[in-house]
Amino acid sequence: MKHDIKDLKLAVGGKKRVAWAAKDMPVLNLVKVRWEKEKPFRGVKLAACLHVTAETANLMRTLKAGGAQVLLCAANPLSTQDDVAAALVKEYGINVFAVHGEDRATYYSHLRAALNFKPNITMDDGADLLSLLHTEYKKQAKNIWGSMEETTTGVIRLKALARDGKLAVPIIAVNDAKTKNLFDNRYGTGQSTIDGIIRATDILIAGKNVVVAGYGWCGRGFAARARGLGAKVIITEVDKIKALEACLDGFQVMPMKQAAKVGDLFCTLTGDINVISGEHFKLMKNHAIVANSGHFDVEINIPELKKMAVKINKNARNNVDEYVVGPSSAKASAGKKKSIYLLAEGRLVNLVAAEGHPASVMDMSFATQALASEFVAKNYKKLTKQVYNVPEKLEEWIADLKLKAMGVKIDKLTREQEKYLRAWETGT
Repeated sequence: MKHDIKDLKLAVGGKKRVAWAAKDMPVLNLVKVRWEKEKPFRGVKLAACLHVTAETANLMRTLKAGGAQVLLCAANPLSTQDDVAAALVKEYGINVFAVHGEDRATYYSHLRAALNFKPNITMDDGADLLSLLHTEYKKQAKNIWGSMEETTTGVIRLKALARDGKLAVPIIAVNDAKTKNLFDNRYGTGQSTIDGIIRATDILIAGKNVVVAGYGWCGRGFAARARGLGAKVIITEVDKIKALEACLDGFQVMPMKQAAKVGDLFCTLTGDINVISGEHFKLMKNHAIVANSGHFDVEINIPELKKMAVKINKNARNNVDEYVVGPSSAKASAGKKKSIYLLAEGRLVNLVAAEGHPASVMDMSFATQALASEFVAKNYKKLTKQVYNVPEKLEEWIADLKLKAMGVKIDKLTREQEKYLRAWETGT
């Protein structure tokens, strides 16, 4: 197989991890079983730019079972699990271009490898692949049937392209599906972000002032779990409705300038740029911890932090960099200096310092991703260059199977109830 990975010898360990994740992905497995018979992707090339994890590996195996020729590259330089990448190449025969810690040049060479594969369908997590398609590979866009976008940041970028009339391919906004954002974003991000922070720092969350930037599904998931561990949680927001929700959910809400003075731990989950910047670093307490769980490493203004630092201790602890900020003069009082700890280089702390979302929640996200791809393969001739939602029938099917896998039964409407809900005549 074509590949650029760290070491094929890591495949044995990676295969074990892929198998461990697979046991918690029953819905995706049902899709795989059906596709092995129907082969909906026979003759189709599919390039995916996703986080290279054990859960993603099971999605790739499913796509291959459906007849697709598959190539996978990383959606983040630090999110690749090298043993999983090795297993995909050696054990499952899938093209992989991903190395944990790859530099920017290597990262973009891997994106180019994905587009040079000349796919019919693409999958993206953050829209880096589609962004490259719209710049360096414009001529190739006419050959792409459609693309799936997995994350909030990517959907924002692609909707911006659509608004400007520059979107070159049909997009399925997988991130906006209920079977994705209500569960993956809330429960997956909530748990895995806490996991990454604790692995990196070994801090006690209880009693800490935890500042959560953004109260979308990711932010509220993280906030709920931090509170569950005994933290005093503060929310910062720019959206009036979300801020009001946070208030009524029992959280303190305040501007970042105010929160910066009292926070012990900060985590950004907004999808926007410079949410925490120099003005906030100046106000932070000594030993403040700063992390990001938004897709790109732009939510924390790291260049400003570097400018402020008189000393940087790289890897003060694994995945923790210490920035000493304050007066650089030898005559200056030592008491005026303080340390700010940046986790995971400002990248996705849940994937860099931990293992990403649990398999059971990615089961729904990736089943949605898989079925959306099948929808594109079957309907691409009808699709226009716009951002589509995932068809509701697919979401209902996934939710139904997930409930069955969990052993949960629910009520059904009687005919009388169905008739009542459709009628307008019956009143008080």
